[in-house]
Amino acid sequence: MQFIPLENKEQLNKIKSAKGYTVIFKHNTTCSISKGVRDRLEQDAGILHEVNSVYFLDLLKHRDLSNAITENFGVPHQSPQLLLIKDGRCTYNEWGYDISAKATTQVLRS
Repeated sequence: MQFIPLENKEQLNKIKSAKGYTVIFKHNTTCSISKGVRDRLEQDAGILHEVNSVYFLDLLKHRDLSNAITENFGVPHQSPQLLLIKDGRCTYNEWGYDISAKATTQVLRS
């Protein structure tokens, strides 16, 4: 599965209005923990069959979008962080080492 760079508020509006599941992965490009989590998520992302799109947010370039995510979805900022959005609402979020495609898939199926 390809990660789509999340770079502007128009994309965020598209995510908010999309039907079905979308994932946003917030990543600090200078953090080794965040890099390891991203590598693992990319490696295992193929099991996220129910997800329509996976967006990648570079926190150092787009902190304003992270703030907009907090406002739009009511989820406090963390890094790294994964948000599962369904029909415009955040139904699950995880941060740090607990992020995994497997855990997200389990949430999708419950």
